[in-house]
Amino acid sequence: MSSAWRVTRQHIVGIVIAGFGVGLFLSPEQGWTASCSVLRDHAGLIFPVERVDPAWICRLQPIVLGHTTESKVGPIRSALSESMYQHLLGHPPFTAALIRRLNLGRYESEARGPGRFWGDDGEGTKGIVQLVYEDLDSRIYYLEGSHESRLLPHVTGKAVVFLRTGVVREPNSHEAMDSTLVAYTKLDNWFLAGVVSFLHPLVDRIVKSRLQKGVETVNRLGVAMRQDPQRVLSAAAKPPSLPEAQVAFLKNALSNDPDTEKALPHNRSFP
Repeated sequence: MSSAWRVTRQHIVGIVIAGFGVGLFLSPEQGWTASCSVLRDHAGLIFPVERVDPAWICRLQPIVLGHTTESKVGPIRSALSESMYQHLLGHPPFTAALIRRLNLGRYESEARGPGRFWGDDGEGTKGIVQLVYEDLDSRIYYLEGSHESRLLPHVTGKAVVFLRTGVVREPNSHEAMDSTLVAYTKLDNWFLAGVVSFLHPLVDRIVKSRLQKGVETVNRLGVAMRQDPQRVLSAAAKPPSLPEAQVAFLKNALSNDPDTEKALPHNRSFP
């Protein structure tokens, strides 16, 4: 996290995630729905695209069909219960704040509307992430963003990220989550997109690194929660204040998580 997407990047969390954009996010046009479609199969994973609003399908189609790069990352395991993983996915600003306060990354995120977030991975990738579809196992994100580094000029683009998650039991009986991401990135610059045969390895490496780093950072957050839940709660309580409901969820989840290595007393307050 995502895939904070960045997705969202990738994520997300990572996300975190390559292909973000900083322009004004527009609502899907209802008049575009006549003949748009997106395949259900993406890198061998089946997604219920038939449940997606047809207007959104028309926003996703040109990116998926005319992509500059296609990347698959995962499955990557995160040391989190399903409920905590879903909570962190659903609240990117809260997740980014925890990651920064625990010195696990430099992610920043702000809510910009229902299911819509601005994100910055602290390493040159930033933009807007919109959750298009979600169920217990799948999420689909639309992203608009920019990336800047020593290797590439300032580039902007759009991306569609398909996220598949699954609950697993590790050998120690701890609950964990596996995440697989498939990302289609389309650069806005026609020249850069036109010389993709030369840039493809570089762009693909950047996209994959952002996706993977986002998920791996969330895993590090999960490890911190299991190894020292009191430290995580103390970080969440530092000013500026985080949303009370999300801090309460975190405390309750860690207090009742049998996988934590250091028991958190139920009746103990934290600073």
